[in-house]
Amino acid sequence: MAARLRVGLIAGEPSGDALGAALIAALRRRVPEVECFGIAGAAMRDAGCRALYPAEDLAVMGIVEVLAHLPRLLRIRRGLVHQLLADPPDVLVGIDAPDFTLPVEHRLRRAGLRTVHYVSPSVWAWREHRIKHIAGAVDRMLTLFPFEAGIYERHGVPVTAVGHPLHTRLSPVTATQRTDARTALGLRADLPVLALLPGSRAGEYRRLAPLFLDTAQWLRANGRPCQLVVPLVGSAARAVLETELRRAGAGLSCTLIDGGAQQAMTAADAVLLASGTATLEAMLLARPMVVAYRLAPLTYAIARRLVRTPHVAIPNLLAGDRLVPEFIQHAATPAALGAALAGLLEPDANAAMQARLEALRPPPGTDPAERAADAVLEVAGWT
Repeated sequence: MAARLRVGLIAGEPSGDALGAALIAALRRRVPEVECFGIAGAAMRDAGCRALYPAEDLAVMGIVEVLAHLPRLLRIRRGLVHQLLADPPDVLVGIDAPDFTLPVEHRLRRAGLRTVHYVSPSVWAWREHRIKHIAGAVDRMLTLFPFEAGIYERHGVPVTAVGHPLHTRLSPVTATQRTDARTALGLRADLPVLALLPGSRAGEYRRLAPLFLDTAQWLRANGRPCQLVVPLVGSAARAVLETELRRAGAGLSCTLIDGGAQQAMTAADAVLLASGTATLEAMLLARPMVVAYRLAPLTYAIARRLVRTPHVAIPNLLAGDRLVPEFIQHAATPAALGAALAGLLEPDANAAMQARLEALRPPPGTDPAERAADAVLEVAGWT
């Protein structure tokens, strides 16, 4: 065993930077003199990680954008591999960003270094054959959800389900919290509240905001008017919502707030939202929900041939059942969404879904970062 534990880390986006910072803190609680270095964002640098490259250099989204930056990204990857082979860590941890991190892990593992990948690619949804490549790249996969771990176990890949960091931060909404949230948002107590979360990207807003507002109009026309709360991600989202509200016409009571997705869900009787991490947040808050998603037509035509999972909402994936109503592409209509929401606004159905969502919560236990740190130390041989 070396005199000092040395851990290489790669993070390429804000969520990975946050996971990396928490992992570094957990490692330091076990091995105070641990040396961490690699590709790091601001949070990881603040936690004491020496940045060979800043994570911001990898923060490129979209196919066209990636292609435009590909030469630079490949130069960074070659430079990183060269530095890590010349000055090897005891273990390398790649955090998410699989298109960048897995090839680095594969190259270093072939050279005899130990590797861990933190956050599984979506092999449960499509391209499960990627696990063969992943198996050659990692000594351990760390997953956020238990259903992901089962896939790796079937393929003989060492895996640890560490849990999602949101599990430790969110808990079911109490009646007092809901009342306080409504008061803070200036909402009436005698009319149901519906939170609308049309996603976090501009394309999602353009496709889903009109649908969600039309659904609210359907509820109003069918005798179930609701107060609407819409958390906004940036000025572009506000512009889209304000335009769509003018198109929808008078009659919708709508409160727009900057950020504050959890506050909006806390205040709500029900949530209409895009598929994604927000469904996990709603589940942990025990907020009854209906999930919808629409892709660009060509993207959907391709995706429907590749995706193998019967569900898209995280609560349904965890339950292995259609606990939460979900409507994709052409099935996502104002009438279908409105009918599902009208059912959830009934007190008995609302309480029943809250109970089922609460039952999906993982049992109390170790913080995910602590579990991840234990797994990294085990792979590094420091246990």
